[in-house]
Amino acid sequence: MKRLFFSLLVLGISSIKAQDKTFKKYIQEIKGTSLSFSMEAIPGGQFSMGSKSGEADESPVHEVKVDPFWMGTYEVTWDLYEPFLYKDYELSKQKEGALPAEVDAVTRPTKPYLDMTFGMGKEGHPALAMTHYNAIQFCKWLYVRTGVFYRLPTEAEWEYACRAGSKTAYFFGENADALGDYAWYGANSDKHTHKVGEKKPNAYGLYDMLGNVSEWTFDQYIPDFYSQFEGKVAENPVAEPTELYAHVIRGGSFDSAAKMLRSSARSGSDPVWKQLDPQMPKSNWWFPEAPFVGMRLVRPLKAPSPQEAMAYYDKAPIEDF
Repeated sequence: MKRLFFSLLVLGISSIKAQDKTFKKYIQEIKGTSLSFSMEAIPGGQFSMGSKSGEADESPVHEVKVDPFWMGTYEVTWDLYEPFLYKDYELSKQKEGALPAEVDAVTRPTKPYLDMTFGMGKEGHPALAMTHYNAIQFCKWLYVRTGVFYRLPTEAEWEYACRAGSKTAYFFGENADALGDYAWYGANSDKHTHKVGEKKPNAYGLYDMLGNVSEWTFDQYIPDFYSQFEGKVAENPVAEPTELYAHVIRGGSFDSAAKMLRSSARSGSDPVWKQLDPQMPKSNWWFPEAPFVGMRLVRPLKAPSPQEAMAYYDKAPIEDF
């Protein structure tokens, strides 16, 4: 699986000229519906990942090379996520033509017993409280609907995109004085999510990278993961997820303190997020006590083969007892 994921990261750009023709922002439409979302072109490069002054799990600062990719302009919203959750709702959004036959083969979440918006709003608001597995299955649904391979960002890709060329604690500066211009967080959110895109973007045109909802990455959360790269240049690093907990989330949320919104700040998923779940085994799909976790999409410049794509999507969930 690790070799597979690295192959999905390899983009193979033959020249800058070729890249200029194809590598730019675009709008992804879902055929037969009015649904669409935008993707920003994130140029590849090298950056210093981590922080000398942050928490222990952000050290050591190390050099990382990241290949180009596209990343969602916004966090995934309920408008796009809900048709995946409920087939009847998806059918209601289909304005013309039939649903692709392959859609029936996509496993959908079980109906949650709680209002998973937690009363914070739906239209234009970020989807939330999905598990890591749920987020990947949503990417599979998009692949079937669009023919385009989408996935979760790696932790390195996320930090690189968040920094957008900056080297300071926040992408806008070293201190949090201007944080309210860029993020909904504990000091200004009134303890709920807000519609995406209401704050200023970073230099790559990405909105809400800080705050609103924390965002899944593909990686396993390993506190000392960076130690192996000290004094080296890591190329497209990824901590292959092999266990149910913890997976890395980034960016902080509407309920976070300012220090958790730093570009280098790391957090991990926690089984306590399912403490209220009455099912045995626990749901593969929902975190009923994590209304602060959402997701953002990534697309590699070079598409994997259909077999590679399905191998990424079809990894069996690990049951949570």
